Amino acid sequence: MYNEDIKGFFASREELNMPDYLTLEYYLECVGDIETALAHFCSEQSTAQWKRVGVDEDFRPRYAARVIGLDVLGELPELSYSVPHSETGKIYACRVTIAHPHRNFGPKLPNLISAVCGEGAYFTPGVPVVKLLDIGFPQEYLAAFDGPKFGIAGIRDLLQAYNRPIFFGVVKPNIGLSPEHFGEIAFQSWLGGLDIAKDDEMLADVDWSTLADRSCELGKARQRAETETGEPKVYLANITDEVDQLINQHDIAVKNGANALLINALPVGLSAVRMLAKHTKVPLIGHFPFIAAFSRMEKFGVHTRVMTKLQRLAGLDSIIMPGFGSRMMTAEDEVRDNIQECLQEFGHIKPSLPVPGGSDSALTLETVYRKVGSVDFGFVPGRGVFGHPLGPHQLSAP
Repeated sequence: MYNEDIKGFFASREELNMPDYLTLEYYLECVGDIETALAHFCSEQSTAQWKRVGVDEDFRPRYAARVIGLDVLGELPELSYSVPHSETGKIYACRVTIAHPHRNFGPKLPNLISAVCGEGAYFTPGVPVVKLLDIGFPQEYLAAFDGPKFGIAGIRDLLQAYNRPIFFGVVKPNIGLSPEHFGEIAFQSWLGGLDIAKDDEMLADVDWSTLADRSCELGKARQRAETETGEPKVYLANITDEVDQLINQHDIAVKNGANALLINALPVGLSAVRMLAKHTKVPLIGHFPFIAAFSRMEKFGVHTRVMTKLQRLAGLDSIIMPGFGSRMMTAEDEVRDNIQECLQEFGHIKPSLPVPGGSDSALTLETVYRKVGSVDFGFVPGRGVFGHPLGPHQLSAP
């Protein structure tokens, strides 16, 4: 890239029609000249070559990603992480705001992710350390998405549960129970006061507990619990599977009595979640496998708030996330960020119910409530209910 090319990848907000752009916040470690590195960073994720040989043209004004904000945080003695074949020179930590024209990928989640988290962004000369911190969406882009079909209000209406948290429980033992034993334990937990008894994220459709058999047993157990308690209850069935099986698994589970569905959002893919959200007849609740694998490093990868925001955009009515407990190894501010991404205004997109979880029990409920700051959250103990000495059916007893 020549010096005269660099300025084509920088702009002010006033120069751009911002509704045409997503805003991307990155933490970057740049080697050598910062402006050159950032020009490459924008070029590689958008117009890597912006004209044909021998033709007087320039695609950058319409298609280039551009730097619209730069905060140089300081010079570093070395890169935060060792990266093979990285350049040598002075190293600068930067926080950068990029305007990326969404005409380059449209309202398609796989294409969006390919642009902002793809080869271009993470294999740029002079930028060996990259973390995507946030994405800002204009109303024009959000308008193409349906988002959650039910959202918090729909889940509350389903349960007739208002002005309080929603109480989930992960049936334990999570792996190994027959459908009949699984159903009986779930039934006892509903009698004990749980709103939602759920499959573990690792329990889906297996030969010793098929989704068809388990959802049939749990559907009957749920109806018994509703009759005995006089309260609506929810069985949350895990339908995570190969993408071409998701619609069929939805239909089987719902027909048999599951009235909410669990999906491991990142393993099946956000586009698959979006497809399922268009089809579903019941609330969809997402779990977080695979996210920590590329989010936990402080200065590389993708921040969890981005994945929470994209899951809400894809249509999850509720999002289970690593919570405040020490086992989850997540900073309190990060948990709060993800909760807010579920609740805050997001164009016409409905709020998703945040469910911060991990090693919770009755002893942690008040602490979680105070940290969330409202009753709009799900509380999801596992062994704290199902490993209790009194048994799950006794937890709400006087």
